[in-house]
Amino acid sequence: MILIIDCGSNKTRLIEDIVDNYVDFKRISLLDFEESALSNINGVIISGAPILITEVDTEPYLEKLKWIKETTLPVLGICFGHQLMGLLFGAFGNKMKACRDWEEIEVFEESDLFLRLPIELEMMEDHCESISIPPEFKLVASSDACINEAMEHNERKLFGVQFHPEVSGNHGSVLIENFVNICLK
Repeated sequence: MILIIDCGSNKTRLIEDIVDNYVDFKRISLLDFEESALSNINGVIISGAPILITEVDTEPYLEKLKWIKETTLPVLGICFGHQLMGLLFGAFGNKMKACRDWEEIEVFEESDLFLRLPIELEMMEDHCESISIPPEFKLVASSDACINEAMEHNERKLFGVQFHPEVSGNHGSVLIENFVNICLK
């Protein structure tokens, strides 16, 4: 069972549609999330959100996700979820030129998240902020638009992607399937 934490993105339903092809899931709103929701869960996906981390107090969101610092569950943060995960581990956020189109991503570190995918692939972007690479993470993929397109924790199965795999066609679906497979190992 995969838990999808919905941060308010209109794309969350598309994450559900892909995950549903492989495994059962349940969805919960970030603001309704309690740690008890993690029981009998194999992994967690945190969605994007129409929220700018440089313009709001992120503390209430980080408080809801502080369990990530200790969890042994696999976690995938997408866009806003990626940014919050980074902030939890000491990254900083910054504004950037808006990127709301297909972007060529270059994968230069081996990662189970990118199995069966080419080292250069196009993914759909929808953001105007990015994060630095937190100290405990390695940078996995970059683009001309954004340095931290994908990151992975050095020791645990924590992954973040700035792009939106749920609207990136077959390559995005493969990435989400890869995450489900990581959760089920």
